[in-house]
Amino acid sequence: MCNLYSMTKSREALVAYTRAMRDSTGNQPPLPAIFPDQLAPVVRTAKDGVREVVTMRWGFPAAGDGKRLVTNVRNLNSGYWRGWLDDPRFRCLVPATSFVEYTDTAPKVAHWFALAPERPLFCFAGLWRPWTGVRGKEEGEHQLFAILTTDANDLIKPIHAQAMPVMLTGDALETWMHRSASEARALARPFAAEAMQIVLSGPREDVG
Repeated sequence: MCNLYSMTKSREALVAYTRAMRDSTGNQPPLPAIFPDQLAPVVRTAKDGVREVVTMRWGFPAAGDGKRLVTNVRNLNSGYWRGWLDDPRFRCLVPATSFVEYTDTAPKVAHWFALAPERPLFCFAGLWRPWTGVRGKEEGEHQLFAILTTDANDLIKPIHAQAMPVMLTGDALETWMHRSASEARALARPFAAEAMQIVLSGPREDVG
């Protein structure tokens, strides 16, 4: 599962990569370490049909318990996720430049994965929802997101055998945002191991 990632490219690069037409994130600084329950940029389709970049908080409330966070979507057939997944309005892109998987055995070491040492942009397949309650010491309506996960590929498996985030590049971004539920679900597969690499090990933020 993924509970730490980075997004260190500029707002301009993010907007261009995701083909967003509107950006409401303000003066967003580089984010070398994004943890659960923190705010991060997310790309969604707004009510007026415009693709926009907004700031959302990472983690859905667990069913029946708004205090526990569900950051990763694993079981796509679960009734908890099905409604959000099957409706394109609630699919989103979560821009990233790298992410962490920790070693399965002690000592737990953070390994940062990216497409290349230069940390090119990619996106996680995400779901978002509105939710009313207390998050980040603020009470009211919040916009929350979670990241899909799938089986680990051959690069990640020796470190974390259980899962990896669903990574999207190229035409897959448009498929995830606009196509049918079955086509979107088909993207929940391991990213090609040969198209990514470990770029850092140890630190809990990626300043590369």
